[in-house]
Amino acid sequence: MVRVQLGASLATAVGDRTEFDVDAGNVLQLLASLRKHYPELEAILERGVAVAIDGQIYNNSWLQPIPPNAEVFLMPKMSAG
Repeated sequence: MVRVQLGASLATAVGDRTEFDVDAGNVLQLLASLRKHYPELEAILERGVAVAIDGQIYNNSWLQPIPPNAEVFLMPKMSAG
């Protein structure tokens, strides 16, 4: 189980809830679990999110392991421009 924190713009989709406990061993499992248990996040997840694990940001790193007790933070994916 990992504790996931949502940024403010993501938290509004789930009634301003900012933290979730999710059973996941990698980023793909994390996103799948969030989709299953919190369908109100689906639209945001489809647009894309970045996942920070212990301060390191990962984009499209679906198989990136999430160690137990890691600090995990989801935020909207940033676009370069």
